Amino acid sequence: MANRISTLESIPAGQVHVEGMLELPENAHSIVLFAHGSGSSRHSKRNTYVARVLQQNGIGTLLMDLLTPEEDAYYPTRFDIPLLTHRLLAATSWIKNDPRTENLPIGYFGASTGAAAALQAAASYGDEIGAVVSRGGRPDIAGISALEKVKSPTLLIVGGWDEEVIALNQQAFDQLHCIKVLTIIPGATHLFAEPGTLEEVAHQAAAWFGQYLKPQQPLGRRFNQVANSQILK
Repeated sequence: MANRISTLESIPAGQVHVEGMLELPENAHSIVLFAHGSGSSRHSKRNTYVARVLQQNGIGTLLMDLLTPEEDAYYPTRFDIPLLTHRLLAATSWIKNDPRTENLPIGYFGASTGAAAALQAAASYGDEIGAVVSRGGRPDIAGISALEKVKSPTLLIVGGWDEEVIALNQQAFDQLHCIKVLTIIPGATHLFAEPGTLEEVAHQAAAWFGQYLKPQQPLGRRFNQVANSQILK
């Protein structure tokens, strides 16, 4: 991939199409698909900021609406994890078959309930997904069976003042059998609205994806590069 691409795409997902903003920096070496949380969309300022930082590090991004406007207006649908996962899987298939992105290693970035969808999708694709990052996510609702199947190196980021979500992430962390890190950012609440905290999220996500989304490097080799489990504060 040589030239920069910035385009709004309509992605087929079963009987509907979802919109996604595809951004590929020049010579992108990988791509990350964003799974937004309940009540959020591809216009999320927080995820847009993280995506911009990833792009500055040579990583392409796809920010998409996993729900149609009609679906999003129905509150319970926002928490339909199987549906969100299905849409993310459809978007992944689209990325894998598009000539512009078919050769790029793929990662997932999930926020809130979107983290559960990202982990379920990663469990489905196995080692085809190079890495997963969760920001203030609910990985616990991905379910034990999915968490135990995840092979992708997974980074869980939680705010230090988000105590309930810390506990839920710890539960999910214990059920993962892949390379994994749970990092707690001091002084941050659930939305990482405090000065410098979202910047830290973006920095850690870019470093994680930069480490694991590398072409022509077998997953087994990557597994030897870091410890299998860490909790950082």
